[in-house]
Amino acid sequence: MLLDTIRMILLLFFLFTGVCPVTPSKIYVNVGELVTLNCGVCNYDATVILWKKENDQKTLLYSNMSTSEQQKLGLIFFQTHLVILNASVNHQGNYSCSPSSGASSQMWFNLTVCSKQSQDCNFRNTYSQRCTTIENCEPSCDEKKIIAEGIPDITSYNPKWNKENVEHRTHYNLSEELQEIGVYRCTLSFLYFGQVYNASFREVLFVPGAVKSQPTPGITVPREGQVFEVELGATVVISCRAVIDSCDDSLFWLRENYFVENNNSLRVFNNNTCEEKSSQMNASLVFRGVLEEDLYTNFSCKLESDELTQFGTITLRKKGGPPYLLLTMCTVCIVVLITVTVVTYVKFRIDVTLFMRDMFGFKGCQTYTSDGKSYDAFLMCYKSSFDGGLNEDDIKHLINTLEDQFGYSLCLYDRDVSPGQAVADAVLECVEQSRAVVLVPSLPDPEPGNNVLSAIHAFLVEQKTHLIFINTGEAEASTSGSFQEALQLLSKEGDSVTWKGRSSSSHFWKQLRYHLPAPQQVPKMQLLPQEC
Repeated sequence: MLLDTIRMILLLFFLFTGVCPVTPSKIYVNVGELVTLNCGVCNYDATVILWKKENDQKTLLYSNMSTSEQQKLGLIFFQTHLVILNASVNHQGNYSCSPSSGASSQMWFNLTVCSKQSQDCNFRNTYSQRCTTIENCEPSCDEKKIIAEGIPDITSYNPKWNKENVEHRTHYNLSEELQEIGVYRCTLSFLYFGQVYNASFREVLFVPGAVKSQPTPGITVPREGQVFEVELGATVVISCRAVIDSCDDSLFWLRENYFVENNNSLRVFNNNTCEEKSSQMNASLVFRGVLEEDLYTNFSCKLESDELTQFGTITLRKKGGPPYLLLTMCTVCIVVLITVTVVTYVKFRIDVTLFMRDMFGFKGCQTYTSDGKSYDAFLMCYKSSFDGGLNEDDIKHLINTLEDQFGYSLCLYDRDVSPGQAVADAVLECVEQSRAVVLVPSLPDPEPGNNVLSAIHAFLVEQKTHLIFINTGEAEASTSGSFQEALQLLSKEGDSVTWKGRSSSSHFWKQLRYHLPAPQQVPKMQLLPQEC
């Protein structure tokens, strides 16, 4: 039911949108006869149609062929038509057509070339004609069924027809009882560059009568590929019904490629019944207790008669199994995905954050919403109470790397504070204009010094300024005083990054950049001409 609904939705979609259907058109032709593939149903607005053939994992492209090349291959390309003059096994395969304008839609054809002994083409290429009386009932032999008229250099002859001594069974849905009065073979001949080519089809004539049309022999149920939901251990009977010509026809079940025996003493057996009057035969596949080994195994109902061989293949599935299994698999996949994502982020959060910042923080012509700050960070040194601070060269290297390589705008006391300005006021002004404060332990006596840090720690806490401490991994000496108390208070509010020397790996710079806000300007080493 769901599959039929999907097919109906797709069909309506194709009809209303004008897109060519993706289901291949099945075309049957007798060997040695002419056949036409028509791409006009797609309403392509193009003067040239590109034809392709898919066969043996090869693709043959037919386009812009000369007349001599067409004659050599036995093909004619005209507008939306592809004519095969003399069909052979080599022409059998899948064809597609599309406009040369480059449209993505395609129309597909599946061409089957039948041998003269095969009845497939006879059944497939059979048309019906309803007459009012027997006296004026003749086959029409309409040339349009072949679609070969109007093609340059090709001439058609008067069609010929002859009656065939065969009984035709049809499945046409007729509103009243009709009587079949004859089956005729219509043959049309075409002259092309001195060579005559033939095409034929059958036509069944009906007139009102007392004889009701008979259904076409074949399996009516189950549908091909049908799935039956069963319970393990339960007794299950699956019926296969078919329309037959006589009870001499055979209808039986196969398990994979092995016969299911007509022996009711077995756990799995076949049971047949036949009704000659109604032309119905039934083959029942009986399970006395379904086992795990029966699930997902192909069972085929096969009909064999003199004129027809047909299969109907089904499988068994545990009732309620696949939805639960699918739900379990989806749940496991989601849990694994979330776990991998969390573990990856925890382990590589610094690299991920910096990558996203580099990609979207200041790349190209992207602008920033200003927060009113003039500097990215205020770098302030304080006197280390232990022999583990940075020397002057290390501090210069730290400043140059942040400004030149990573593009940070730093506020430095000895460079950006106006001379003569009160030290505490100048530092507070620098802090207010900066988005973060970086505290660096220093071996030489720094400016503005530890006293200023002690004086402004309350302001830093009140303003909730982002603090980053650079430490050297050395344990600080335990000293008393207002400075040490201020340092301890501030360290609880900030992030700590360990300095291990200029020759250390890039891990220090990754951590420092991770804790610092993204710079508001492009690094100097990346300033290249760009078009915004």
